[in-house]
Amino acid sequence: MDRVALGLFLIAAIGLLGSPGPAIAALVAVGRARGLVGGLPYFLGLQLGLAMAAGITAAGLFSLLAAFPSALRGMTISATIYLVYLAYKIASSPVGEAARTSNGAHASPAAGFLLGMTNPKAYLAFASLLASYTLIKGSTQQDAFTKWILLIAVMIVVDIVWLYLGAILQGLMLSPNSERLLNVTLGLAVLIAAGLAFV
Repeated sequence: MDRVALGLFLIAAIGLLGSPGPAIAALVAVGRARGLVGGLPYFLGLQLGLAMAAGITAAGLFSLLAAFPSALRGMTISATIYLVYLAYKIASSPVGEAARTSNGAHASPAAGFLLGMTNPKAYLAFASLLASYTLIKGSTQQDAFTKWILLIAVMIVVDIVWLYLGAILQGLMLSPNSERLLNVTLGLAVLIAAGLAFV
């Protein structure tokens, strides 16, 4: 394995996968609402969805899908609808005492999985990373598989950090108005990040 290429690949992966996007904003929101332990089911669902999205990209299926504009447009529309829904659910999350007893569907493992599978930023990042830096020469399949494993490892680490940061926000004694402002900000972050991914 080319160690220089490995180092460059990991740096690029941390930068792309750890930068703010729909999944990151959702993780922070879930961490703030549920705490670290309470947010783990959503986190695990998200990781499974992202791992499958990375596998689809590594297998070349995303490139195949991109060859059919109508199919890609349909996926884009579906992802947009879900991200708008997610942004609304985050922005309108209960505040104060109601937030402690709320069990919003947007924080479920299924919701995390759905976001992982439909996150446009993730597919673009995976395609970019998988096409760069040959780690194992002479075996395209082994190179792609190794990158896929490394991407999963990077996602787990950076996403748990974002979930933890959200959990730290939960410990802050915010007024209901401040909580509402934070919820709206996180919801807008999902919309903005999703919009940038489509540009």
